[in-house]
Amino acid sequence: MPTQLDITLDTIMDQLVAPGAPAETVPFTRHGVTMPSLKNAPPSLSHYFEQYVEQHGDAEFLVDDGCRLTFRETYDAARHVAAGLLSQHRLIKGDRVGIAARNSANWIVAYMGITMAGGCAALINGFSSGEEMADAISMVGCRIVLADRKRAQRLEGTDHGATILPLKHDCNPAEGLSAVWGDPAATSLPTLGPDDYATLLYTSGSTGRSKGALSDHRAVVHGTMSYVIQSLMALTYLSSQGEASALQPCALVAVPLFHVTGEVPVFLQSFALGRKLVLMKKWDAGEALRLIDREKVTYFTGVPLMSYEMATHPDREKYDTSTCTSFAAGGAPRPVDHVGAIKEAFPGGFPLLGYGLTETNAIGCGNFNENYLAKPSSTGKASRPLVDLAILDEQGNKLPTGEVGEIAIRTVANFLCYWDNKEATRSAITDDLFFRTGDLGRLDEDGYLFIVDRKKDIIIRGGENISCLEVEDAIYAHDDVSECSVFGLPDDRYGEIVGAVYLARSGATLSEQQLADYLEKKLPPFKRPARIWQVNSPLPRLGTQKIDRRALRDQYTAETAET
Repeated sequence: MPTQLDITLDTIMDQLVAPGAPAETVPFTRHGVTMPSLKNAPPSLSHYFEQYVEQHGDAEFLVDDGCRLTFRETYDAARHVAAGLLSQHRLIKGDRVGIAARNSANWIVAYMGITMAGGCAALINGFSSGEEMADAISMVGCRIVLADRKRAQRLEGTDHGATILPLKHDCNPAEGLSAVWGDPAATSLPTLGPDDYATLLYTSGSTGRSKGALSDHRAVVHGTMSYVIQSLMALTYLSSQGEASALQPCALVAVPLFHVTGEVPVFLQSFALGRKLVLMKKWDAGEALRLIDREKVTYFTGVPLMSYEMATHPDREKYDTSTCTSFAAGGAPRPVDHVGAIKEAFPGGFPLLGYGLTETNAIGCGNFNENYLAKPSSTGKASRPLVDLAILDEQGNKLPTGEVGEIAIRTVANFLCYWDNKEATRSAITDDLFFRTGDLGRLDEDGYLFIVDRKKDIIIRGGENISCLEVEDAIYAHDDVSECSVFGLPDDRYGEIVGAVYLARSGATLSEQQLADYLEKKLPPFKRPARIWQVNSPLPRLGTQKIDRRALRDQYTAETAET
């Protein structure tokens, strides 16, 4: 049955989508398929920035090592970058301009300037090797790439076909982006509309070579505004309970900005919320706690392990984290046992979970406050009013409640296509414009989504399907496990068997046999790992910060073959 919170939030959303209300929808038709769009959505990112800088202009926006910028100062700097791209580099609407850099205020200014000039911002994975970055650049035909020193060095000697321009950190935008700094008074910016290209984001590459997911301004703006509406719904609820904070909203940016989570719900949404962003160069749980205390952070999001690392950090009680009332996670399911631990460590806050993808511009589902505590293994309900969520069989037919199939999402915020890859686009998008996520899941009677696993990560042992995520949850339930990954290993008898690798938390002693003994009480025999490896360093990650299960599977498959 729906919880009281579900009923309350639905009532609030009903008010928000009513005629004349902020989230009123109107039909939008693409390829003969009609779906809801937001009547009041700005037509482009350029319009979006301009609209909200008028509301929040003098409030502090970016906190970085090299500078502090207000919303207006950030917007003005972006106009200089847009002018420079147009006047000095002859940017033509739709040209791809790459950003290859770590998080910084100047990364954000560069993104804004590119999109305001009519360019298509290609968000290159800054963790990639030089060859991988060069492949991403050439794949989409970037004319220009703004690269910081480390990424530029990696690109030296590679064949990518772009002009590399410097992007510097820890300094004001005029210095850090001097290579694309122009005069907005002497340069007219183009008129942009919802059909113009806006961004190219790269898939994680978990199933092979990364693909470039192309979105127009309509999709990116609607993805952003969907999050704004969810935040407005939550604020309305908290205000009714007397729990809304009087502080300026403030988010700690611990996820890479080139990833859709960093780009849309964190960075872009903040422009509408008037939310300050505190930027981290790299993840460190102790530094995150210090920044939450110093900057009065109210909202945190990261991959699931990040909140848990803060909750279990030995220095946690040295810092005042009481201002942070939301500990969100995305990019991967959060182990169920971590949910209670986070709530216990931060009693004034709530763990939250969202589910969205690069191809949906981050929107999909969300699980909020008490509802998440009640159903910690669910990613929540479809985000109203834009998301149409379905569970499909192999033929693309919708499955009934409770049955497991492929999760599919249809929304005006979905990407257009994979750049220059018609075959991948055709296999990912159904005729009625549902995006097939590649994730397996089911819906319960209340509309809550439960992810079972990736289609490609199901282990089939002697005809029995085993979810890697289920086995990982069992391993993470051990207090001494910091990280783990589960994968299939080839086996002559069963076809596949379960393999697992784990990293023990700092200071803990947990042998492979001790973990195996523990799992005897948690899993039936056929689901228990047949091989377990302990490692002494963090597990490899993709650019999205998901653990690279494919690389681990390949590594330990080869190791098993040698024994």
